[in-house]
This record gives sequence, C-alpha cells and structure tokens, in this order.
Amino acid sequence: MVDSTHTTTPAWWRDAVIYQVYPRSWADADGDGIGDLPGITAHLDHLVALGVDAVWLSPFYTSPQNDAGYDVADYRDVDPLFGTLEDFDALAARAHELGLRVIVDLVPNHSSDQHVWFQAALAAEPGSPERGRYIFRDGAGENGELPPNNWQSNFGGSAWTRTTNPDGTPGQWYLHLFDPSQPDFEWNNPEVQEEFRSILRFWLDRGVDGFRIDVAHGLHKEEGLPDSPEDYDLAIHPTGHQPMWDKPAVHEVYRDWRRVVDEYRVEGQDADRILVAEAWVIPDEALARYVRPDELHQSFNFGYLMTPWRAREQREAITRGLEATAAVGAPQTWVLSNHDVPRHASRLSYDIERATRVLGIGPDHPQPDNELGLRRARAATSVMLALPGSAYLYQGEELGLPEATTLPPEVRQDPTFVRTNGEDVGRDGCRVPVPWHADQPAFGFSPTGKSWLPQPEVYGDLAPNRQDGVAGSTLELYRRLLAVRRKYGLGRGELHWQEAGDDVLAFTVTGSGGRRVQVVTNFGAAPLDLPHGELLSVSGPLEGHRLPGDTTAWIAPG
Repeated sequence: MVDSTHTTTPAWWRDAVIYQVYPRSWADADGDGIGDLPGITAHLDHLVALGVDAVWLSPFYTSPQNDAGYDVADYRDVDPLFGTLEDFDALAARAHELGLRVIVDLVPNHSSDQHVWFQAALAAEPGSPERGRYIFRDGAGENGELPPNNWQSNFGGSAWTRTTNPDGTPGQWYLHLFDPSQPDFEWNNPEVQEEFRSILRFWLDRGVDGFRIDVAHGLHKEEGLPDSPEDYDLAIHPTGHQPMWDKPAVHEVYRDWRRVVDEYRVEGQDADRILVAEAWVIPDEALARYVRPDELHQSFNFGYLMTPWRAREQREAITRGLEATAAVGAPQTWVLSNHDVPRHASRLSYDIERATRVLGIGPDHPQPDNELGLRRARAATSVMLALPGSAYLYQGEELGLPEATTLPPEVRQDPTFVRTNGEDVGRDGCRVPVPWHADQPAFGFSPTGKSWLPQPEVYGDLAPNRQDGVAGSTLELYRRLLAVRRKYGLGRGELHWQEAGDDVLAFTVTGSGGRRVQVVTNFGAAPLDLPHGELLSVSGPLEGHRLPGDTTAWIAPG
C-alpha cells in the first residue's frame, strides 16, 4: 500500500488536475498568428467541460521572445504580443467565475538581456552593484580570453559570453545556463531576493492562485563556480552532482517564498496560493526535498515522464515517486507531456530506455508510429489520472495531438536548434498551435488563418468539433477519466499493488470516499480477461470482453 496524500487538510492542490496553456499556441484572437490572452479567455469553457481544476499559463510577460517568453524583460507587465494587464485581469476574473484557478509561470534563474537591470550592468564597471545582480567574472587565460570555467549551456555551446567594454576592448564574461540572451541572476544578492518577493506579491495581489517556478533547481551555484567533471554530459546527467544544479541554498529561497504566499491564505477557506517546481532533479528523494512542509507545494515528477513503457519500470517509478513524497507529507505530482518534451502521443511509440532527457524529433529521424503512440498515450494517461496526487495535462493532449515531426528548418524558432546547429531540432514540435475547428482557417486557431508554426494536416481531424460527443474519441476519454477521478476521489486515495504477471500493471485505488477502483494495463501482446465488476473506463476498444495490449481499464470491483 502506498498512500501519499491521505490528509484531513482540504487543500485543493493536493489532488488538483492542472492544465498547461502555452499562450502563443492556444488561441489567437487578433489574427496575427500568435495566441494571446483574449484567445485563452474565449476558450476557458473547454477546460470547464474537460473537468480540470486550474490553468497554468506559460510566460506572457514583456520579452524579446528569444526563448518564447522565458527571457523576461519586465516581470510586471504583459507583452503586447499577448495583450495587456487588463486582458490578464479579465482572463483571471473569467477563470475564477468558472471555478478555475490560475497559475502563472515565474522565471527566477535568469532574465532577458533586455531587462533594465542587465542593460545597467553592461554599462557599469566590474565590481559595481549593477553587475552584482548577475554572475559576471573575469576570463581565464593570459588575457582573460577563455571562459571562466567549462560549463555548457543547456541550449548548446558555452554557458559564458564575453562582453565588450565601452571603448571596444573585450570585457568580463557573464553566465547563461541557457541562451546568451538569458543571463543568470546572482541569487546571493539580497537585492535579487527582494525583487522576486516583490514580483510574487505583484501577481498575488492581482489574484493569481500560484506560480510554476522555471528551473527551480538552478538558482544557486556552487561557491567558486568550479569546473564540471570532464565526463559531464547534459543529455545523460542533467543534474547529478553538478556545480550549477540542486544546491542546498535553493531551499532557503523557497522557504522564504512559502512565507510570502502563506500571507495570502484565508482562514477557513480552501484558498492556498501554491508554488510548483520545475526541478529536473534525481533521485526521487532529492526531488522530494523541494516539497517539504515549509517549502514548495508540488514538484513535477520528470522521472515518471521519462520511464519506459514497460510494466516493471512503470511500477517501480510510481512506487518510488509515491514513497519519496509520502516521507515528507506531500502529494506526488504526475505529468506526461509539456512544452519542453515531445508529446507522449508520439514519444511512447518508441521503445526507449530510461532517460533523463528526450531530444526533439525531426524529419530526418525515424518517424513515430502515431497510431501505436496514441494507443499507448491513452493507456498511460489512464494510469496517471488514477494515481494518488496531483496531475498536469498539456494543451492538446486531450485531443491526442501527435508531435509535429516534419517542421522544416526555416520555420523553427527554438534557440536549441540554432545553438546545436540542428543536432537537436528543439522543442517546436510540441508547441505547434492547437486546432479548435476542422473547417475554419488554421483549424480555428486564428481567424485569419495565420499560424506562427505550421500545423500538421492531421490536426484538423483531431479538432474538438470532430471529437465532441463521439464515443471512443480521445477528448471523450479524458472527460470520462476526469469525471470518474473526481467522483471516486482517486487523487486522495491509497494505492495497493496487485500481482498479475510480468506484462501487466495492476493496482487498486481506494478513493477518499472509501470506494475502490481497479486499474489494469496490459503491456503484452495477448489479450487479458477483465476482472469482474463495472467497467468505468477503457482506453481503447476491447476484444470481446478481453483487454488487448497497450490498453488500460478502470473497473469498480463487483
């Protein structure tokens, strides 16, 4: 038995299903081909009908958009691409009216190089207070011509860029763990710490219900900025024991932030404002440290996302995840797709080994079997939404959207593609605008037919108007799963494993109301006899009364 969420606390976030909206790709209201805040507001009823509890918005702040908004120039305003602060207020008000909570992205590891602080730093002298807000260092080598250490950017190439002095001579170097247009903040600086407390309060005062924290494990670096081990490979060891990741001091930041958001609690109401970590941290016990009682509320379980589609590995990953968070009294947080990884409707068609990073899929790679991938994705989602804890969905997965794998080089915009010279095609394939109506321009994404990335033709067949009310459609499967999850209280349940053979994942969840749901997934080729009871949901067609391979069933035991 594994119980990760059993508590008398009514806190909404412990079993919430939260839906990620990538603003530029959700819906375009003004016809410029880029999604915007009014477009999101216009389609919030879709989320209500789906049955989720909250919406998380990827960055919409003022930004030069070198990394699709994760390069923030002004943390307290909306980029004109997406609208205005008034548009945000209207979105939040409509969401709350519909019973949806609103979580916004926060990017504290780095800013844009267009941020007023960084522009001031470039104009200031070495050792100045302005430069002290970022990580500037003198170079190595006889004349400072070499980077200060051997750290590599997550987007390819060196993590250091050299500045030019006002007189044209070479200057100091600054650190950027991502794109050169994203300089890292110096989190030992009290001014940086106070600035982010102020940013938190700015959005809390506007009524947001929480923050998803980008690169939550990267704020503090090891003192002295020592070299990484020579065998360090980002694709294999994204965290490990590297000098730029998962330092103990980050936990003090989050204890401080927890005190800030707790100021906004309302006694007697289930109105917690929450903090959610994007922390690519292994093992599970290290990740669980981020959700200790006085720190963050949730942290994405990326180890689960990367687990191979095999019964034994799935069981092990789920067990480890639940046990790690149970040890600190927190719920586990499950996710299968987001804006940084290939969509699981395509990714799961590959028989990958356990990984810590999945590269993009391009036209020169072996192409996914999208029929197989979708069958497995529906089965995997049926497992995930039965698990105790909270779950995150990525826009369009409820439609069964596959990865856009054939985007030509000239349309790609992810800086990873540019900085790796195309070795990694980047993340554009999971960011293509979603369809809304098969028979409208840009499949209903934009009234003009413009789309900042081209949509695959198959997206039209998967538009909501082609799936709404259609028995067996992926959209109706998601609605059914979410309705049963809520009815039976599975997110607050207790999980009990069952032994059913090497190719079968089987468990029961005793929900918060005491009712049980049995979950069975067949990973093998031969169909299985279904257990006795009422069939509540099945991820794909049965073969008679038997469960075929790559299919998950939910049964109320009889």
